[in-house]
Amino acid sequence: MPAEQGKIDIPAIREGRRPRVLIIGGGFAGTHAAKGLSKLGVDVTIVDRRNHFTFQPLLYQVALAVLSPADIASPIRAIVSKAKNVEVLMDEAVEFDLERRRVKFASSAEMDYDYLMVATGATHSYFGNDHWAPFAPGLKTIEDAIEIRRRVLLAFELAEREMLETGSHPPLNFVVVGGGPTGVELAGAISDIAKHYMRHDFRHIDPAKARVLLIEGGPRLLPSYPEDLSKVAADQLKELGVEVYTNKIVSDVQAGYVMVGDKQRIDAVVTAWAAGVTASPVGKKLGVETDKRGAVVVNRTLNPEGRPEVFVCGDLAHFEQDGRMVPGVAQPAMQMGVHVAKMIEADLAGKKRDPFHYFDKGDMATIGRQTAVADVKWPFRKHLKGFPAWLTWLLVHVYFLIGFRNRIVVMLQWIWQYFTFTSGARLIYGDQRLPGWTSQPGVHAPMESETTDLTSPRMRRAQGVEVEKQKAG
Repeated sequence: MPAEQGKIDIPAIREGRRPRVLIIGGGFAGTHAAKGLSKLGVDVTIVDRRNHFTFQPLLYQVALAVLSPADIASPIRAIVSKAKNVEVLMDEAVEFDLERRRVKFASSAEMDYDYLMVATGATHSYFGNDHWAPFAPGLKTIEDAIEIRRRVLLAFELAEREMLETGSHPPLNFVVVGGGPTGVELAGAISDIAKHYMRHDFRHIDPAKARVLLIEGGPRLLPSYPEDLSKVAADQLKELGVEVYTNKIVSDVQAGYVMVGDKQRIDAVVTAWAAGVTASPVGKKLGVETDKRGAVVVNRTLNPEGRPEVFVCGDLAHFEQDGRMVPGVAQPAMQMGVHVAKMIEADLAGKKRDPFHYFDKGDMATIGRQTAVADVKWPFRKHLKGFPAWLTWLLVHVYFLIGFRNRIVVMLQWIWQYFTFTSGARLIYGDQRLPGWTSQPGVHAPMESETTDLTSPRMRRAQGVEVEKQKAG
């Protein structure tokens, strides 16, 4: 029967047992659904590849050494520890049998369910060029953030070392591809730490001379925001020293440079990818209708067609409201998770399900120290910029952080950095090689510190010399 009729077949009730709700994904949607189900007569199992929940809106602050990973992540078990009917398993769903209501996991274990909720989010999209990934990491997980932090900090360390040893170093160019909220926040934060937080740390280089370039393929930054805020964001970035390029399509990404179009080469010691996302591959494994990016098309009660016992939420759901797709950000995911719990409660009571409606409270993006833009839609409608927007952004993000300790630690950390211009999270872990560093084997040194035209006489001469060397060898 259609979900809207309120007559859902629940095998557990027919068999005289408690219904089992299986939640795949412990992000915003999954954890909010679990907490909403904690007082119902159901057994809940959360399955996630990782044992922790990540507050993704602040990932870029981990990537730029403002915060530590533990400041924005919490163990899923700790989040639901007071819910006695909720258990957590660390595993990965690999196969779904919707007819038998069974899920198979990477560990070879299988689990039956009465209700299935899938909320595995999204991942990076390189638009068919996945071979760019090693040269331009995206930002979706704690691991991604630590890798970007490693590369950014390592670039300054290598420059200091090479300046001491040789008297020069490659240009410190940092390229961010994609002008959405993540790209804007990354570019602003890189400029901030270079100009403010590292200014007294090095003896042989001047971090403030680093160039930050933000490349956007569309006509403006923050395309989902009102046009006036997009302009404000671009102006604020330029005031921070970020070089903003719009209507520029990146055609190639390699170690040490990116190509824009067919002719422009931009040298880069670090490239970060924020240009696109695609739905988690789990969506296609369900065997239901998906859109071109792999998101599952759902109805008004967040179900794939003909599957009222299956809910798909968050970034993985293609849900349209007022003729527009609801964005894949934290607020819709949280609201979807809460609503799934309410719909299951209605089913158990034999009542009609209410359709989901996204309550848009607005969007905000931080640009840098004391600067941000905010499209506030609740509790009042207003476009904020500068310090008021930054203060609003700060309070909202601290409020939504999970865990009392996290809120206190993050607030104290921000206050300390605000007044002292210091950061305690600038730690480099792992490999000390950098793909874009020119002195390493296999990486070609940039011809110029500025954007290089491959058709210029100097570049053609350099290419000719390289070919003659290869022939002579």
